[in-house]
Amino acid sequence: MPYLESLRVFVRVVELGSITAGGRDLRLTPAVASKRIKELERRLDVRLFNRTTRKLSPTDVGQTFYDHARQVVQTLEDAEAAISGYSQTPHGTVQVTAPLGVGKRLVAPIIPEFVDMYPDVSVRLRLSDRKVDLLEDGLDVALFIGRPPDSNLKLRKIMDTPRILCAAPSYLEKHGVPQTPDDLTRHNCLLLRYPRSPEWFWTLSTSEGPKRMDVSGSYDSDDGDVLTAWACAGRGIINKPRFDVISHLQSGDLVEVLPETPPEPAMFGCLYPHRRLQDNKVRLFIDFLLERCREKLSLT
Repeated sequence: MPYLESLRVFVRVVELGSITAGGRDLRLTPAVASKRIKELERRLDVRLFNRTTRKLSPTDVGQTFYDHARQVVQTLEDAEAAISGYSQTPHGTVQVTAPLGVGKRLVAPIIPEFVDMYPDVSVRLRLSDRKVDLLEDGLDVALFIGRPPDSNLKLRKIMDTPRILCAAPSYLEKHGVPQTPDDLTRHNCLLLRYPRSPEWFWTLSTSEGPKRMDVSGSYDSDDGDVLTAWACAGRGIINKPRFDVISHLQSGDLVEVLPETPPEPAMFGCLYPHRRLQDNKVRLFIDFLLERCREKLSLT
């Protein structure tokens, strides 16, 4: 078993690019992760990594060993998943990723309840508004809002979430309240942007059907909460799922604009690799997630 654990550490260090990150991902200290790598190198009598002060990369033999070691680790995980359904007590780790707003306001609050129900299961939650690669990052479940990506992943829809345009009263007093969708082209629109980001335009629901608006502004960010903070500070108009800004609407920090032509609803769902649903703990987590998120969203 120590050798298998060293293989797991080695695989994650290669994939994440550092001993610290690889160890953290497996809940090991950098010192323990480094010790596992050194033990593996001594056992194999080869150098697995090129080390500099700024970069860690596998040697040629290290890359060759990684290609095989990853298959070993994957086979072991598949074997564990295949028999997990026979156990009445699910155990192990569920790796989950979600956008920042969804993760903070919907997913994170309900995870402790799931762990209380299944104390032998641990949940690792990663939050990011950037796209992630489930297979590359070794994730079990990815939450998303918007158009589901084209992929070979399985998809379960949670529900369509209403989106709204909103801004701070101070911004609207200074710049005026948009009366038609076309008015948005003259306003400062706050956009969620990152490499390969889809949000370069907003699509509004009108009586004539969907209307694409090419909007722009002085600010953009790859963090949705930053956009909300800028909007509350009177810097522009944001396009957000209603649940994500409901507290700001209730407090009056933000007010809805163009309610007659709101943005099109966005799909809220989860993606997972085909093989992962064989794993009982992943299936239980997804079922729990869908039920609780639907309950919470129905109240907003």
